[in-house]
Amino acid sequence: MSNQLCALSEVKLGQKALVESFTDYEISLKLLEMGCIPGETVEVIRVAPLGDPIAIAVSGYMLSLRKDEASSIRVRTSF
Repeated sequence: MSNQLCALSEVKLGQKALVESFTDYEISLKLLEMGCIPGETVEVIRVAPLGDPIAIAVSGYMLSLRKDEASSIRVRTSF
């Protein structure tokens, strides 16, 4: 992946990304409360066999997200 924005759901296992923005207001409120804020680095830690859910490391802990939730998080993979 290049330095372009993409959805967190597109980030590969083991790859780190920088949170840029959100596309879903309701989900963004929940994510902001859990420390997934713009400027924070996240890393994809685990992906379920069928691709849903995914586990990310953020703010010192692991967070499990459904694929549709991860799709609403815009990230930059090169920073």
